[in-house]
Amino acid sequence: MRLPILPALLLVTTAVPALAQERIPSHCFAVAQGIAQVMPASFAPDLAQDQVRIHYIAHSSFAIASGGKTAVTDFTGYTGMADWVPDVVTMNNAHSSHWTANPDPRIPNVLQGWADAAGPAQHELDLGAMLVRNVPTDVRSRWGDGARANGNSIFVFEAGGLCIGHLGHLHHAPDEAQYASIGRLDVVMVPVDGGYTMAVSEMSEVVRRLRSSIVIPMHWFSGASLAGFLDTMKTEFEVVETGMSSLDVSLRNLPGRPTIMVLLPEGIN
Repeated sequence: MRLPILPALLLVTTAVPALAQERIPSHCFAVAQGIAQVMPASFAPDLAQDQVRIHYIAHSSFAIASGGKTAVTDFTGYTGMADWVPDVVTMNNAHSSHWTANPDPRIPNVLQGWADAAGPAQHELDLGAMLVRNVPTDVRSRWGDGARANGNSIFVFEAGGLCIGHLGHLHHAPDEAQYASIGRLDVVMVPVDGGYTMAVSEMSEVVRRLRSSIVIPMHWFSGASLAGFLDTMKTEFEVVETGMSSLDVSLRNLPGRPTIMVLLPEGIN
């Protein structure tokens, strides 16, 4: 059942030109009051300095824009029909639908989230208006015979005063050290497939522990897996089925109660 969009979510803000800007320091342990805005506008860096636009492209790929900087998560080479080049892309290789071996050579920063011969992935990329860092996690072996150490990364984007986390292809609950490295996420993208990553019951525990103001489901292959996650969480989290692919959010208008905001995947055109 589709829930109605809250009227307050349809407010339109005044955009300002996105110039090169200094990053607003994030407050990873702050909880603000208010409500996020869902925007019907197409993805573009036309935001106020303290705003972040999040656009759900497909599967586990999101475009994130703030302060004139753009990023794409779990980049597969596809972002839509528009010809644009993000400043940074992140990738995880648990499955081919989360990375590409041939990223556009125009992309200046390509961050792989898995370990290689040099060791675990370690990133802390400062783009001025956006900081991108990672927390490595293990994944199940592709052959089902154990774990592949540091095969995934939780990427964290600090922009517009917000901490935004993307759990990638998470296969286990983070340990205490990993939770500490992640910090307090204001927004988190969560895989809710129910099996390829983690069971809904296990992933729900991770979401409860993170206690982010906004939870965005991703990596759902059918309405059934998404509905199962929403049904599990609806007594503790507000649920808003936006009917849209993008939302604009800032620290000053985060929801007062943790809210699951369902975005619909759509390429950037």
